[in-house]
Amino acid sequence: MTLAGEPALASWSGGKDSCLALWRAVRLGVKPVLLLTMCHESGERSRSHGVRPEVLAMQAAALGLPQRLGRASWGDYREVFVEALRRAADDGVRLAVFGDIDLDAHREWEEQVCAEAGLRAVLPLWQQQRADLAREFVAAGFVARIVMVNTALADEKWLGRVFDAALIEEMLAEGVDPCGEAGEFHALVVDGPLFNRPLALRDGEVAKLGEYRALDLLPA
Repeated sequence: MTLAGEPALASWSGGKDSCLALWRAVRLGVKPVLLLTMCHESGERSRSHGVRPEVLAMQAAALGLPQRLGRASWGDYREVFVEALRRAADDGVRLAVFGDIDLDAHREWEEQVCAEAGLRAVLPLWQQQRADLAREFVAAGFVARIVMVNTALADEKWLGRVFDAALIEEMLAEGVDPCGEAGEFHALVVDGPLFNRPLALRDGEVAKLGEYRALDLLPA
């Protein structure tokens, strides 16, 4: 099956991996038509990165793509996600692009839920070297900020930093995975070649959520 011209949704966290996956998919000829982001059941924050819906809306506007937000607890996450995929399939979407790199359980889950909805899962970053992907993201011209750190796995000093070439090398020197695949940190993309303009954001408060530290980025 060729990917060129196929309408696709991006499973969009707002972070660097989902962004790089979308970037690679576009370069393969995929036609992105929708961003799908899962939020807490309250709808106040994204489920994975803790991003405000208004900031996600700014990303969607800068990408020139419509966005759908699903609300779910962990208990009904799969059900809500599959229903969102089915709605997209009904609207003509054929592919779902994911940013996972090498966690087999994640790929299996994504392929299963896509199959239930009649879509094909596409993982453009699959089994690539993590450090190489981080460098590719920066070299392509994307800009991101670290908005969440799990202090059990990484130092709080990374919070708020711009995700650039120097930071990647610092992380590697200290034994930190620059893709954060174990949940060490999450980043928010604020500009890049897919964006028609950079996001105008300001720093809010830093929240302490157990072992996590989260920087609240707000519309400027």
